Amino acid sequence: MLIHPQFDPVALQLGPVAIHWYGLMYLIAFVQVILLGRWCIAHRPWSGWTVNMLDDVLFYGVLGTILGGRLGYVLFYKPMEYLAHPLDIFKLWEGGMSFHGGFLGVIIAMALFAHRHKLRWLAVTDFIAPLVPLGLAAGRLGNFINGELWGRATDLPWGMVFPQAGDGIARHPSQLYQFAGEGVLLFAILWWFAHKPRPVGAVSGVFLIGYGAFRFLAEFAREPDSFLGLLGLGLSMGQWLSLPMVVAGVLMVRWAQRQA
Repeated sequence: MLIHPQFDPVALQLGPVAIHWYGLMYLIAFVQVILLGRWCIAHRPWSGWTVNMLDDVLFYGVLGTILGGRLGYVLFYKPMEYLAHPLDIFKLWEGGMSFHGGFLGVIIAMALFAHRHKLRWLAVTDFIAPLVPLGLAAGRLGNFINGELWGRATDLPWGMVFPQAGDGIARHPSQLYQFAGEGVLLFAILWWFAHKPRPVGAVSGVFLIGYGAFRFLAEFAREPDSFLGLLGLGLSMGQWLSLPMVVAGVLMVRWAQRQA
């Protein structure tokens, strides 16, 4: 039985300033978007993107991720609690971010970016989609370092005790499952799929299918939120939010193929 190594959540202390691992993972996520995006601009000229456009879209993406992630957590997971204490919405240092909320925030941000630059919205999301999974992987690694969002009980050899859970039970290291699935594996699929021109909307559709499917499967190993538990049909909130992504992705890919 493995025991979580209990990393110090503070990665670097600079006098009174503490840089936490989770914040550092966000920084890594945004930096890799810049590096991969510049590679795509140089090696995939059919995209029509420039470095200035990449820098601009990153600004939109950061705002969409943070605002959408926070508001999504508030609305999807604890609406009544935050309704009673609305000022707590701004306490980002206490944690509480939702991928699905961040995803919706980025979608809106990309629509605003596309409107400003007079681009097709799906052409923008097609360019951005392959740059996202490694950032998601960094976020899941941050979850693991913090010992949060642990998995359900298991008797598998790699089951791990998370002291933060307070029960001494061996659990799935589900953060690492998500790191591998919706992070590394999804990146490999999208990077391969986008290596040549595709119909507008196809890459975005594959992202929706891939993320939704990997997240849905990983949720079977992840402990449901204690304040929600399992919902209808024994599925978690994460699974219910992922199903529409898969359906939308399939429809989008079929639409893109027909348009082509």
